[in-house]
Amino acid sequence: MMPMRVLPVNFSTVLVELAGLDETLALFASLQAAPLDGIVETIPAARTLMIRFRPERISAETLAARIAARDLSARPAACQRTVEIPVRYDGPDLAEVAELTGLSTAEVVRRHSESLFTVAFCGFAPGFGYLVGGDPALHVPRRQSPRTRIPAGSVALAGSFSGVYPSESPGGWQIIGTTPLRMWDIFREPGALLQPGFRVRFVDMDKAQVTVPAATPAPAKPSVAADAPQFKIRAAPIPALFQDAGRSGRSGQGVSASGALDRGAFFAANRIVGNPADTPCLELTGGGFCFETTARAVIGLAGATCPVTIRDAAGCARVFDSWRPVPLEPGDVVTVGPPDAGMRAYLAVRNGYEVAPVLGSAATDTLAKIGPDPVEAGVALALRSETLPLDSVALHEAPAFALPTSGDVVTLDIVLGPRADWFTPAGLAALSGQDWRVTPQSSRVGIRLAGERSIERKDRAELASEGTATGAIQVPHDGQPVLFLADHPLTGGYPVVATVAEYHLDLAGQLPVGAAVRFRPVGPFAEIAIGVPP
Repeated sequence: MMPMRVLPVNFSTVLVELAGLDETLALFASLQAAPLDGIVETIPAARTLMIRFRPERISAETLAARIAARDLSARPAACQRTVEIPVRYDGPDLAEVAELTGLSTAEVVRRHSESLFTVAFCGFAPGFGYLVGGDPALHVPRRQSPRTRIPAGSVALAGSFSGVYPSESPGGWQIIGTTPLRMWDIFREPGALLQPGFRVRFVDMDKAQVTVPAATPAPAKPSVAADAPQFKIRAAPIPALFQDAGRSGRSGQGVSASGALDRGAFFAANRIVGNPADTPCLELTGGGFCFETTARAVIGLAGATCPVTIRDAAGCARVFDSWRPVPLEPGDVVTVGPPDAGMRAYLAVRNGYEVAPVLGSAATDTLAKIGPDPVEAGVALALRSETLPLDSVALHEAPAFALPTSGDVVTLDIVLGPRADWFTPAGLAALSGQDWRVTPQSSRVGIRLAGERSIERKDRAELASEGTATGAIQVPHDGQPVLFLADHPLTGGYPVVATVAEYHLDLAGQLPVGAAVRFRPVGPFAEIAIGVPP
């Protein structure tokens, strides 16, 4: 049996690699039943646990030793909850699966529908459960050429797993059927139909009568009264997004934290206007955002340095600076120009916006499609009317770092791992020995980088899906890396060669297209030694 390995991710996260899924689930169950002080979040995957911890309360070495001392011989008790998923076995890959397995299509359907599955873990997308325990005869490889679009409700196989795509997305699993059941419903509680540990049966709709519950109706969107204090959005070439510090603790449903990409600037914007630290702000990308206020207000802009003009009701214009509070009068029209430096600015208003949280947060996750609607032209944003305490003082602020421009070379510190040993010496040299250009294909999900030399792998072996952290540098087969930002998927199937140090994540979130990145390892790659637990 392969010994346990504890691999570095960043200064507050490790990846625990085990012999297989049984050991992974046993350790996960053990940590759920008897948590270790200092652990913040644990994300299980096929043969790994990604563990975030508080370094001020427990060191990586102590964490590794205490985890290694856990008894993994006992298997967690089976969950008594069983979910039945109706399936119409009409998938485009059903015949190919039959050919790969040497079975008839009818036999594939019979074996799949007569199996009892267990949700091992969730990831890839909100509500996507990796199901294990099916008939071993149905273990088939992923498609050689992934599809760019797989419809929501597709029932599919890959390796030893079965699963259901909860939303339309690209993917490479073998599709054998479809279900009308909604696997992910943001208006249902909980939103994910499947949770780790649940048991699952697939029901052949051609052989059994099945009642499919109706989708949970979306709550009516509140309208903004005409006389309410509000910002009327006149222009938003790139829709603005509400962001806060993010939603944590939702990994069991396959939901990552999201939140502001430059958290320092987000917090600064709220300090400028005297708001509590986590009050939702608008994240602005690019220029042209314009709004009119119907009431007195105090705003503050932090992050990317943008030219901002205010035109009053009489037509007189004035310019204001970022990083300081600015008063507005009814009828003022504010226009935010394109950034001179940086990529994203955060617009706060005294007392805050009237915005409803989704899953406990106002952060907009662009990948998972969770959070408030994007803010576009024609939208009216209601402002909160309650008054903050008089001792809440507005402040002048300053950037925490020099904001990058499209011609700059920006150095980011990285922690090598967890999969640095999957790459050749030449590949690791290419990672840190050249500049990587930020491409236009970048987004809040991740920054796609381009370099003259690719990051060479030792082989093209498949990596079982495992948890990924914000700042992870994932390397697809073409060797051109992707730097994951806040809206990244919870798990990924390409090896992560290194992860950006937490103190440089805000800087990474401000990288504009055309800037160059130079990665600087803070030390050599090394597994975390497992000693005797203190």
